[in-house]
Amino acid sequence: MKPTRTLATVVGSLFISAAVTAILGLALYDPILHQPNYVLQDSRYENQVIMGAFFEIILAFSVIGTSISVFPVLKKQNESLALGYVCGRLLEAAIIVVGIISLLAIVTLNHQFATGATSDTASLLTAGKVLVAVHDWTFLFGPNIALGPNTLMLSYLLYKSKLVPRFIPILGFIGGPLIFLSAMFVMAGLYSQISVWGTICAIPVFAFEMSLAGRLMAKGFRVPEPHSALLMS
Repeated sequence: MKPTRTLATVVGSLFISAAVTAILGLALYDPILHQPNYVLQDSRYENQVIMGAFFEIILAFSVIGTSISVFPVLKKQNESLALGYVCGRLLEAAIIVVGIISLLAIVTLNHQFATGATSDTASLLTAGKVLVAVHDWTFLFGPNIALGPNTLMLSYLLYKSKLVPRFIPILGFIGGPLIFLSAMFVMAGLYSQISVWGTICAIPVFAFEMSLAGRLMAKGFRVPEPHSALLMS
């Protein structure tokens, strides 16, 4: 298998890994995100939450991996923009990690309550709600606000280079701004992130990433026709 073909397979696999682990992590976090008094309960959901954190750690590394893996290909088109994409994905991953830490901190508070290390239930409840709020904001800033510009940069590089069929970056041109605007609407209180409108606005960027992943894993990057070589022969 050619090096660029192998690289394309890796990039596609990492995009799929990021999508799957993001969904699994959010699903496993359900008890801690939707039970305000979780910190005062028993630890029956602890392993579930820790597993969710594990999947989100894989998500963070997958996000970083996509940009680093595709950088050698994209830098041939525009090195500055390709580097900007790497930095943007690093920022996105860092925000995700902050969210992971905030929820694991709630597990620690739950331990303190269970062992009788503290009996100040009011303070524990307040701390728990604050940490959930931190996660909610990181969930908005990472997979929405940071993802928007990152998707636009990648789509532009793919469109100009013609490394994949044009319809794929066009999906990115639609999905990137839409997911960013959706985050602005959520911040303005027009609707919640996990809602019908939030899901609709996330569909184009999800379609972009999955289409790109499928293309790269199935056929790899397009190889430019060697026009210059033909002219010289």
